[in-house]
Amino acid sequence: MFSFLKKNKKEETIEEKEENKSFFSDALSKTFKNIKSVVPQKKEKISFEDIEELLIEADMDYSIIEKAMDGLPEMINRKQLRHRLVMLFEHAPDVDMENLPSPFVQLIIGVNGAGKTTTIAKLANMYKQENKSVILGAGDTFRAAAIEQLSIWADKIEVPIIKTKQGHDPSAVAYDTISSAVAKNLDYAIIDTAGRLQTQTNLSNELKKIVKVCNKAKDGSPHQKLMILDGTQGNTAIEQAKAFHEMVKIDGIIVTKLDGTAKGGALFSISNQLELPIFYVGVGETMNDLIEFSPDNFVDSLLDEIYLEEKSS
Repeated sequence: MFSFLKKNKKEETIEEKEENKSFFSDALSKTFKNIKSVVPQKKEKISFEDIEELLIEADMDYSIIEKAMDGLPEMINRKQLRHRLVMLFEHAPDVDMENLPSPFVQLIIGVNGAGKTTTIAKLANMYKQENKSVILGAGDTFRAAAIEQLSIWADKIEVPIIKTKQGHDPSAVAYDTISSAVAKNLDYAIIDTAGRLQTQTNLSNELKKIVKVCNKAKDGSPHQKLMILDGTQGNTAIEQAKAFHEMVKIDGIIVTKLDGTAKGGALFSISNQLELPIFYVGVGETMNDLIEFSPDNFVDSLLDEIYLEEKSS
């Protein structure tokens, strides 16, 4: 089975890097407000105790804080802290995403309210902007509202959608979506699934069935199983994701509603504890408010708030 874990891109230009950092700066404004309560003025070096406190304020799990800061000196400069924070994302490997199977099938997983349907629409819109063809599958047949919502997005983005009535077999929707994508030679098939809790056994079994049926429709699919996590939940989303990962082996994470939370530090915990890459973050309500996650830019935007600009040697 394919396991595509990171989207390779050409080397970022300075302008692209600054634009990406500005997205994070805007999205993390509530997190930065908490951090500023600990370190109100930018400094060249910050005490171990203050760094520890500001990471707690940003909702980084304490076990991760201990891991990141082990062995650091009493006064910590930007370079020392940056190295440790970026390392928390190091398990996410670089994998060639240039030669994808066609269609590339993505199965979208997450609980109700996490922003799953909106994220599917943002992904579809992003692929269309890259001149790729997309089809959606309304596999959340548990709720009529979910089918209707995804249909409205499909009309707005002008992409086809496969859907059925509430209560019908979601595996059949997944099969038909992939079959249609194959027949029409489309680039992407994005399939929604019922917003479920890990405690709902019937829906858990249904999810496992969908995965198997996808593979019957096209060998090796779904090529990517993406978990949508609500950024406003911070570290509480981690246990939820662990349960789904045990169930069907998640390939990566998309964090939504990052602009609405002061818990931006939870991204370190989410990626590190789950040992999964964060692909994208949602930073607003518009169709373009989904940005590719860059550990370097994320960490730099955070450090820009507390450290003075490094003097060139």
